Amino acid sequence: MAQITLQNVTYRYGVGTPFEKTALRDINLTFTPECITGIIGHTGSGKSTLAQLLNGLLAPTEGKILMDGKDVGTDAKERVQMRYRTGLVFQYPEYQLFEETVEKDIAFGPKNKKLPPEEVRRLVLESARFCGIDESLLQTSPFDLSGGQKRRVAIAGILAMDPDVIVLDEPAAGLDPAGKNEILSRLKKYQRETKKTILFISHSMEDIARFADEILVLQKGTVLMHDTTKKVFENASQLEEAGVLLPEITRLMQHLKNRGVPVPSGIVSPADAAAAIASLWKENAPC
Repeated sequence: MAQITLQNVTYRYGVGTPFEKTALRDINLTFTPECITGIIGHTGSGKSTLAQLLNGLLAPTEGKILMDGKDVGTDAKERVQMRYRTGLVFQYPEYQLFEETVEKDIAFGPKNKKLPPEEVRRLVLESARFCGIDESLLQTSPFDLSGGQKRRVAIAGILAMDPDVIVLDEPAAGLDPAGKNEILSRLKKYQRETKKTILFISHSMEDIARFADEILVLQKGTVLMHDTTKKVFENASQLEEAGVLLPEITRLMQHLKNRGVPVPSGIVSPADAAAAIASLWKENAPC
């Protein structure tokens, strides 16, 4: 288990230049260990900057990033170690694929951890299988793969490192609906089995609603909300003001509520909506 805490974290790009810009401002939060946290916000809210801070690719301009109480955000050596404990899958997987073959790409992290060759091979095969990568593709160049296959390879490479925390920037991008559902379901199964902490950024509120246990909402580089998925989506008007588009089923139920239908707030799935409507029907059906 790993607990990540940000204390008064600010990050500025281009410090001391005319192009200086504050991406994150005075962030204070603790990610709940052993759960899936969805990170949402309008474009430019600071989501990708936060992901890179959590992986040690960036150091905070101000403040501290603590992992299990130890400051890992400011010292360069600590940030390198943090990358082994916090795996990051970029929004564009081609940015992190570089080896000659799929197998070598997935094996890169475990090899750098100085694991025995047989252990590296085991992790490669397990991670590839978990991500739906056929063994016949292992000797293929990753650059010959489709966008969706590249994403699977990038995720497999992070899982093979066996990090404590996994940060995914748009993990389902480039996948068709069936592929998206498959990979997100696999990741949720992985989290439930391993009790890892998973943080994932997505513009799809449907994906966030289905797979996240809690949600962090960023607005203009600050924390707007950080709570359970249900409680966050109960604040429909506040989310819409922040430029966050609610899941379609949540908007439908909110519309019914605004029209006087006594449905609960914060409904995020079609199953919950159907149950709520069935309950109302039962209560009001003629004898």
